[in-house]
Amino acid sequence: MERIIITGALGQIGTELTLKLRERYGEENVLPTDIKEPEDEQLKGKPFEILDVRDMDRLKEIAATFKPDTIMHMAALLSATCEKDPQLAWDINMGGLVNALELSREFSLQFFTPSSIGAFGPSTPKENTPQVTVQRPTTMYGVNKVAGELLCDYYFEKFGVDTRGLRFPGLISHVKEPGGGTTDYAVEIYFEAIRTGRYTSYIDKDTNMDMMYMDDAIDATIKLMEADASRLEDRNAFNVTAMSINPEMVANEIRKHIPAFEVDYDVDPVRQGIAESWPNVIDASHAVRQWDFEPKYNLAKMTEIMLEAIRNK
Repeated sequence: MERIIITGALGQIGTELTLKLRERYGEENVLPTDIKEPEDEQLKGKPFEILDVRDMDRLKEIAATFKPDTIMHMAALLSATCEKDPQLAWDINMGGLVNALELSREFSLQFFTPSSIGAFGPSTPKENTPQVTVQRPTTMYGVNKVAGELLCDYYFEKFGVDTRGLRFPGLISHVKEPGGGTTDYAVEIYFEAIRTGRYTSYIDKDTNMDMMYMDDAIDATIKLMEADASRLEDRNAFNVTAMSINPEMVANEIRKHIPAFEVDYDVDPVRQGIAESWPNVIDASHAVRQWDFEPKYNLAKMTEIMLEAIRNK
């Protein structure tokens, strides 16, 4: 990677990815894009382009001017949002992905897009979920992700596009507040612990899901993109995770810092149903073996950082 376009740069991952890539590759070599102007002070006044990923002509125009060698396609609607408007989800998630892949084919770009544990479904093994396994999701988001994984494999095999991707678990960050994901409780709970000292969880207390602190997710993305291609047997949609946690575990860890913190439960059947269709613990050994994946943050370390950062805000 030398010159990088990022789509969906104002989303859950995009802002922090943009900042880290600019730090590593130089501000002039990283061009974030999204459908609206940035509000984040660290992005305001810096190179930025307005882009709807469904607009192929605009995407080509930006690429022809910027002359990238890499596109990191982050633009997508998240799981709970997709269930509210599945047709829009297909239009953005799949239409945008095909456009980004076609751009990569035409301009000979290295390509990254995230998949998700949402690509799994109720019939997927729940414990130590393998890299290659049954994928029969029951949500539009999951269907999008499975189709996306297959498309990326197709563009690699058929056209030689250097496609790479990660199956992200729930991502936890203090920089961006939640944006429509099933795992968002694990971000909301920290903000509410500081704001009000209590939280009502829409996910039941003993529902385990894989999670990762955002710094680990960004580092994993860059590490995969910089990895020697000859080591990549799977190439797309590597399982990655740092911890398997549930709301009660997070609450107990918060209480080590805020003893009076209270949690109650008002379970949302839609998001609970999505959560129950996902694995409890996934196996990330292929990522470890093929490109040395190694997360640095566990629940205790992440909780300490999250609470301190939110207080400082």
